[in-house]
Amino acid sequence: MLFAALLCMAVLSLVYISYHSHRLMTQVAKEELKFRWRKHNVRSELLSWFNSSAVTDQQTITSWNAPIMWEGTFDPVERDEFYFKRKAVIGLTVFAIGRYLDRYLKDFLESAEQHFMKGHRVIYYVMVDVASKVPALKMPSERTMIVIQVPKQSRWQDISMMRMYQINDLIQDRVQFQVTYLFCFDVDQVFVGRFGVEALADSVAQIHAGFFTADRNKFTYERNPKSAAYIAPNEGDFYYHAAVFGGRPDLVLNLTRTCLEGIIRDKSKEIEAIWHDESHLNRYFLDHKPTMLLSPEYCWDLTPAKYIRYVRLKWMPKEYKKLRDN
Repeated sequence: MLFAALLCMAVLSLVYISYHSHRLMTQVAKEELKFRWRKHNVRSELLSWFNSSAVTDQQTITSWNAPIMWEGTFDPVERDEFYFKRKAVIGLTVFAIGRYLDRYLKDFLESAEQHFMKGHRVIYYVMVDVASKVPALKMPSERTMIVIQVPKQSRWQDISMMRMYQINDLIQDRVQFQVTYLFCFDVDQVFVGRFGVEALADSVAQIHAGFFTADRNKFTYERNPKSAAYIAPNEGDFYYHAAVFGGRPDLVLNLTRTCLEGIIRDKSKEIEAIWHDESHLNRYFLDHKPTMLLSPEYCWDLTPAKYIRYVRLKWMPKEYKKLRDN
């Protein structure tokens, strides 16, 4: 009888641990996230595979030694083989709410299947307000899609804040246990060329196509000194686009959390940064230098430009009045 009782207790203990292990890991991770990743915790160094001299008419290295990715600066076959051997798993988050879901999500996902990290293991995290509207995709076995239903917001400005909040929660609860790298995209874009593993790094920022050739004094940083997103007129490296950012999940979490904290702090003062989450993202990357920058090839508006040799991701028509005036 004693043996039977002990055996029963052992089985129940195993069942409990199995059932609660993910929850316990998540709780521990959440506690550790309070202090693990802060300012200046990664460094940039020139990479042996990166050919900075392949492009001579554009800047290919930042002042802090981070590569700026252009067509020709890397060997795509070598990069693919490198990450195949390491069995990297790449996560992609996309946020599609209201009319943005109807207008853009299908094209975004179908084009991602054609061009985003082709041949590699990918998990799509699709955040929508109506799960039944998410299009079905035919995907190979190494690629999966997880649909997450999120609350709908009435103002597009609040949607941009909610995106940071949802990504923050998603990384803590799920993503950090499932992927090696994570990219976050706006949905109103479509992939048209290779967007591959050469773009993977600890912390990845996208140079905004609209300000690439502009002087720094033309950058639309937040100029209100009371805002958490404030950047002084004599500060700034590049103007970054919030439509694309990524890196290691822990560092993407640090980015989203810092931006969210800044947005909430501003709201408490009845302040709204000029470009909302993008303003806070630019402040973040000024303080936490990205270890890789993507040239405008990786997010382009298709305006003719001689320095754009290969378009990888393009903006879709910005139908703001139709889509935002709900």
